[in-house]
Amino acid sequence: MAWYVYMLRCGDGSLYTGSTTDLKRRLDAHQRGKGAKYTRSRLPVEMVYWEEVADRSAALRREAAIKGLARQEKLALLEEKEKVGREEGPREEEC
Repeated sequence: MAWYVYMLRCGDGSLYTGSTTDLKRRLDAHQRGKGAKYTRSRLPVEMVYWEEVADRSAALRREAAIKGLARQEKLALLEEKEKVGREEGPREEEC
């Protein structure tokens, strides 16, 4: 089973990082206010970054690493993903 680490841009401009096995289901939960407590009061949310990792353990490690980045480093990560994403684009089942 694939695991993903993702970042959401919240309605107030803040960034939220989490992990899941199903990006679409998790984004839907966040958008309905049923996701993390942090995002409930910061709707709407938009998925701006995701990456696939090997397993749950790797997902939790990567999530912690991203949460430890400064905001500017997170934004740089988003910019890098956007450059690559223009060529690849998300798969329908991802989000």
